[in-house]
Order: sequence, then C-alpha cells, then structure tokens
Amino acid sequence: MFCATAVILGAFGAHALQSVLSPKAMGWIDTGTSYQTTHALALIACGVLPYKGAARTAWLFSLGIIVFSGSLYLMAITGITMLGAITPLGGLSLIAGWISFCWMVWSAKS
Repeated sequence: MFCATAVILGAFGAHALQSVLSPKAMGWIDTGTSYQTTHALALIACGVLPYKGAARTAWLFSLGIIVFSGSLYLMAITGITMLGAITPLGGLSLIAGWISFCWMVWSAKS
C-alpha cells in the first residue's frame, strides 16, 4: 500500500497540484514520494527475509514513512511549515530502520 499511495500522491502532485503549489511545495511532494517508495521496497525485503528482527525493522520503516513523508505531504498541501519540525523524527526512524536492517542481516549470517 505504501508503494501504491506513493504513485498516487506523486501523480496527483504532478498533475493536479502542479499549477496550485509552489515549486518548493512540489519539491516536498517529490521528496516524500521518493523516500516513501524507497522504504516501501525495503519493507518488502523485510517481509521476505526470514530473519529475527524483521518485524522491528518493518515498524521503524513504516513509522519513518508516515512521519517523514507524511509531514512533507501535509506541509505541501496545507502550507503549515511548522510541520517540518517533525520531519527529522521520521528521518531518524528511517535511519534506525536501516541500522536495524543491517543488524538483522548481519546477526543472521553470524
């Protein structure tokens, strides 16, 4: 669903909102969809790897997508730039997800 909504939001932004939003807001949409798609694919990897820690890693990626990309989408659509204060928290969750992913794979191999 994260991949599907990234495509929907990207297409909606490119076609329906391009004439309404500023270039900066369109950049937020682009960044949000890019990160959402990348991490949605990482979630698929969590689902197919039978390693201990996959659920924790998936939760970190999911939280990161919701907070990071979600805050960018909301900023772009509402213009409330104060939402940008929570965007780094989503980024931290994504980083923690990658660290967890690496630890999960490394632990399984050792």
